[in-house]
Amino acid sequence: MRSRCLCQICTCGRHRCPHGNTRIYENSGMPCPTTEYLEKYPTYGNVLPPQSLKPKQEFRAYRGKMEGITTFKSDYRPYEIVKQPCHIPEEYKPKLGEIDIGTTYKRDFNSYKVQPVAKVQPLERQQIKKGKLDTVPTYKDDYRAWDIQKSELYKPEETYHPPTVKFGNLTTFQDDYVPQEVKPRQSLKPSSVVKRSTIPFNGDTSHRLDYVPHQLEFKFARPKEVYKPTSQPFEDLTTHRNDFQGLVGETAKICKPAYNRVTQSAQFEGSTEFQESFQPWEIPPPVVKKIPEYVPPAGTMQLSSTSHLDYVPYLANRVVPIRPVSYRRNNNFPFQGKSTTKEDFPAWESCRPEIIKRHQQIPSPSGKFDGLSTFRSHYVQHELIPTESCKPVNVALRSSIPFDDVTMYSTEYTPKKQEICPASYPSPPGYIFENTNSQGHKFFRKVTPAVKAF
Repeated sequence: MRSRCLCQICTCGRHRCPHGNTRIYENSGMPCPTTEYLEKYPTYGNVLPPQSLKPKQEFRAYRGKMEGITTFKSDYRPYEIVKQPCHIPEEYKPKLGEIDIGTTYKRDFNSYKVQPVAKVQPLERQQIKKGKLDTVPTYKDDYRAWDIQKSELYKPEETYHPPTVKFGNLTTFQDDYVPQEVKPRQSLKPSSVVKRSTIPFNGDTSHRLDYVPHQLEFKFARPKEVYKPTSQPFEDLTTHRNDFQGLVGETAKICKPAYNRVTQSAQFEGSTEFQESFQPWEIPPPVVKKIPEYVPPAGTMQLSSTSHLDYVPYLANRVVPIRPVSYRRNNNFPFQGKSTTKEDFPAWESCRPEIIKRHQQIPSPSGKFDGLSTFRSHYVQHELIPTESCKPVNVALRSSIPFDDVTMYSTEYTPKKQEICPASYPSPPGYIFENTNSQGHKFFRKVTPAVKAF
């Protein structure tokens, strides 16, 4: 009888043999590489995996001697270079005798004595007016005036007579508009008065209720160090004082000429447009906020600070300013404020022109404002009829007929007895344990019942 593995005995597909380490990985400490793929697809023969043709990433150094021959050196053939002959110019030797500069133009051309051309300009004629010039031009002689009569106009004469009575017709706006009294609308804005509640204020917060006071630890106080002044005097000499030596010098003289002021004793008595347009207005005094009376705090104030306590005064001399002597002149002459602008542009008396206002032709309404518009007068209010909703009522339908819950599944379903997987038992019934191979599969042998001989 052939033995069967626990994986083959299982009928539900949930039980597998506890795979252990294979022979290859028994002593390596790696997990079992057995998978479902290896179980269903066994190896066929000694088939080796294909070798990779990818070159290895390593540098192979060539230890032989390098030949310095290139394709250019092997193909190139050197030729003998012959220097090209150079033409040597002959030495210049001037010819003896005179040069014949004569040309065919000079030989064929005969020169003539030419005098300057006189200007052909008419002499200036001075016209002397002795009497009246009575002449007739050619235009008046050729084009004479004709006796043409003026055509009469067919347009009737309409003489405009201005009306003597004042225009008293009313416009369509004045006919349709009825002045009515304007009634202010009732304000729906809530009042800004703060409403005070009669219930006393509950000042308990979560912090006050949940806070547990703890006793503070004693703070470490560092002892104060006593200041020890030095016995040496304070050196206040700087590099600027050491290097700079104040030299007494004279100030530069002013080359500006003296300015003589020309003043006017008369006072300006003119009026400006600003003074006429803007008259002084009585301004009420500003409201001064009452300041609460200062109440000094009780007790004495400690005016001692760390600077006053730690500061040690030194006996130092005051620094003398190093500056040149000033030769400023004090002039007591009055200021001369006269300029060319004041002399060339004196003040002129100007009068403001009066405003031209048009007289109102349409009389202002005297009655009360009605406030009735054409929309309000023509509008007819109709009673609104709401449209009926075609949406179905969201209510569950109730029927007296019993619910038919018969389905095809309930009619065609045939209940079957649920079988228990034999691999779920520690030892499958009807099988005897034989052994466990190197891959971890447990093999069982099926027990066949003995047949009694008759």
